[in-house]
Amino acid sequence: MHKIVKIILVVLGVIGAILWFQLPSADVPVTEAINNGSMNFMFIITYLLLGIAIAASVLFGLVNLFTSKGALKKTLFGVGGLLVVFVISYALATGTDVSLEEMAKKGVPTTEGTVKTIGMGLNVFFILTIIAVGAMLWSGVKKMISK
Repeated sequence: MHKIVKIILVVLGVIGAILWFQLPSADVPVTEAINNGSMNFMFIITYLLLGIAIAASVLFGLVNLFTSKGALKKTLFGVGGLLVVFVISYALATGTDVSLEEMAKKGVPTTEGTVKTIGMGLNVFFILTIIAVGAMLWSGVKKMISK
């Protein structure tokens, strides 16, 4: 299986190199360069490889999740903690931080729900940042104390 993957990668690399040399030069008009077959095929290869990488990551992650004894429990705790952060963030967001009339005058139709959702996203970011910094500090202090 490993040899097959290596062969496929070499073939895709050679195809990519051939397509690279068939790309239009810099003096070709943009409208003509956009319709270049080589460029489109390179994008197709990129999307194909990205899809394969995503599928492999999800598949192997799920296999590891269900084959390890404590992995499912740890994952559920992590997802539950993230949900708690989302609920707390939504509760802290007011939705009245911005004047809706002023936004409408500027041509940005905004509702109170949209403002509250944006506030929730900012609160999630701030809370997770505080947790990450706290975890790094805790780890550093713990290492300093244990030595």
